[in-house]
Amino acid sequence: MVVRTNLLVTGPPGSGKTTLITRVAEAYAGRPFGGFYTEEIREEGRRVGFALVGFEGTRGLLAHSRIGGPCRVGKYGVDVEGFEAFLGAIRPDAPEHAFIVIDEIGRMEWYSPRFRTTIGTLLDAERPLFATIALRGPAEIEAIKARDDVLLRTLGRENRDRMLPTVCRDLEAMLGETCVPAPIRTARLRARTRRRA
Repeated sequence: MVVRTNLLVTGPPGSGKTTLITRVAEAYAGRPFGGFYTEEIREEGRRVGFALVGFEGTRGLLAHSRIGGPCRVGKYGVDVEGFEAFLGAIRPDAPEHAFIVIDEIGRMEWYSPRFRTTIGTLLDAERPLFATIALRGPAEIEAIKARDDVLLRTLGRENRDRMLPTVCRDLEAMLGETCVPAPIRTARLRARTRRRA
């Protein structure tokens, strides 16, 4: 019997994946975990890019509408070099982390060879990985969702309110520790800024 150690959440843009990730991370704020989430960069009310935020506070740039080059998703150019430097700074695969939280395994991130290698290592490790993943992506991303050791949850507007306790139960089973999310009005990570959903 394959032991599922990887919990992935997928869903369409705007379904609340990043909010879910940050609320679960808040619940485990006292535990040694690593990883990052993404948030929108807005100028004059318009989204112009995406920033990277490590859970220990490190920040970086993932993509911006003013970045040129061939690595693009829609109007956004991906800062592959900057993303890889960010990964080196936060070391998501560091051995001291009890589990890893990643937002997200998506088309922008997949341009990075270092990210692809890191995700492969994390998926194969015994410690849990909790991540969001693109609803649709290249064949490699689709293959991740089909792995035997992956528990895949799909988030949508119809189940948004029920998904937080569901993934908390999933993580409790993987970690053997209680997940108690903060009320949405007091969750500090969620309150910082608008997130990429």
